[in-house]
Amino acid sequence: MDHQIDIGIQPDDQPYEITSFARKHGLTIPVADAVLFAKGPSPSRAACDTAALAFLCAVAQYAKKQAPR
Repeated sequence: MDHQIDIGIQPDDQPYEITSFARKHGLTIPVADAVLFAKGPSPSRAACDTAALAFLCAVAQYAKKQAPR
C-alpha cells in the first residue's frame, strides 16, 4: 500500500493559485494576480514568494516616505 496524503504542500514547480498566494502573503487578489503575472507563466514558487516580499518591501518604503515628518 503506497498511499499519499495531501497536506496542502505543493512542489516548487507547481504554479500558485491566486487565492492561496494572496492569503499566504497578505495581498489582495488583484495585487497577487499582478505579482504572479509579472513573474511569467510558470515561475517557481520560490521566485513568486521573493517577488511578493520585494513588493511588500517597496510598499513599506513608499509608505515610510509618505508619512508626515
